[in-house]
Amino acid sequence: MKMDRSQTSEGAVVAIELVAGSSKAEEWSGGVPQTGDVVEEIRIGAGQATCAPFKGGRAGVQKLLHSAFRRGDTSIRVKARRAAGDSAELHACIVPRDPPPGGRRQYVLRSIHDPNYVVSFVDRSVSECIALQRSMSSRVVCALSNAQLQDGYVAYPWDKKMRESLEIPNSSGFLSVLILPKASDSSGLHYNSLEDTLARANAWLNSSQASGVPILFINIQTEALLTKISGETASCTVNAGSLSDLSNLANVSLYGFEDYHGVDIGVVRAVRLWYTPLGGEVAIEIKLQDTDTKLGFAISRTEEGFIYISSVIDDEDDKEVASTRSGLKDLYKAAMRASKLLVISRVSNEKVLPWMVSSSGALRCFDTVSLSQKLSLHRHALRPILLHVFLWEKTPLTIPTPSPPPPLTKTPAAEEAPRNVLVYDNDDRSGAILRRDTAGDVSFRFHDFSLPNNWV
Repeated sequence: MKMDRSQTSEGAVVAIELVAGSSKAEEWSGGVPQTGDVVEEIRIGAGQATCAPFKGGRAGVQKLLHSAFRRGDTSIRVKARRAAGDSAELHACIVPRDPPPGGRRQYVLRSIHDPNYVVSFVDRSVSECIALQRSMSSRVVCALSNAQLQDGYVAYPWDKKMRESLEIPNSSGFLSVLILPKASDSSGLHYNSLEDTLARANAWLNSSQASGVPILFINIQTEALLTKISGETASCTVNAGSLSDLSNLANVSLYGFEDYHGVDIGVVRAVRLWYTPLGGEVAIEIKLQDTDTKLGFAISRTEEGFIYISSVIDDEDDKEVASTRSGLKDLYKAAMRASKLLVISRVSNEKVLPWMVSSSGALRCFDTVSLSQKLSLHRHALRPILLHVFLWEKTPLTIPTPSPPPPLTKTPAAEEAPRNVLVYDNDDRSGAILRRDTAGDVSFRFHDFSLPNNWV
């Protein structure tokens, strides 16, 4: 160890004593003085440095600190050296420390860079300093074993994040349907198994996809719903003193247990199915004009509870209807070409998707008649309509703003050419159907607007 000539192995030196540890890694990396490091130089403020050996040892250093603190000069730099020959430096401020009972005021140094790091001065022999420095590795291991991770609560700007980070402000993009177990009798006291509920969730998803609803399966989970029951209602009961009863719960939809007050609690195991649109959701704003007498589209609902655009007006005399101006007609045609339904997911940012299946098997979903009435009220009030629809592909779809077509000039050849396009026909038994037409126009048109849909 490289020491001043006056600091022999038998002599006393002023050394560093760690009072409070740091949260930073440099505490153990040698960047700051550690317990057992020998103080070589002290510089207070802009004054001259005081070098070892220090007159009076630790007591003499405390006098220096006391004088500096009284005159308001609390900035201090300390240089120390360890056995390996490398040095460390601490830039700190002088802080008074509560004295022991009957003792004099003492001073410690608090790091400028890390207020958690506090050291003081002690008198030690050189041999003691060397022993402390050699135990550095063991002290690191000990500190590691005693280190505790701290946790706490921090504020989070929820309102701002919900406005700015969501595609639809203040509304989640998580879509799900909750399926309750089906009652196995008319009294509603007994329910089918969990496997039956899972099978019905699977059937609902497959049927939705087969009908053209562009959704993708994400996840499925059971969801526990608490209810009050009588003891004979539960398919299985749980005895708190026996874990063997848990194996009987694997496939039941309703089990019961008794709480501390003797009340029979039932746990209904519903199934929640999570899904997402294949291509996400896109917003369509329909701006209305004084001359609008209709919106130009009809809505229907699938058996699975999804509301979709079932028809749009596509007549040469209706170039300025709202559905055409907004691009809804073009998006509807794109969905038809992709063999998908143009499903409405939100109206004015409010979800209009099916969200629950009752224990009787009935779907809880939105009514198309009331929705049509609300859309018509928008038209009468000239308030814009904001719709969100499901997309069926990830690539962004451009919804062009249609421009007026050029004047049509008919030629004899054009009049004689057959028109092989799809048109809607009205059938009382099955509603609107598609068939070939040899006298239609160049896109979808309607022979009869009295379709079994809700026109707006």
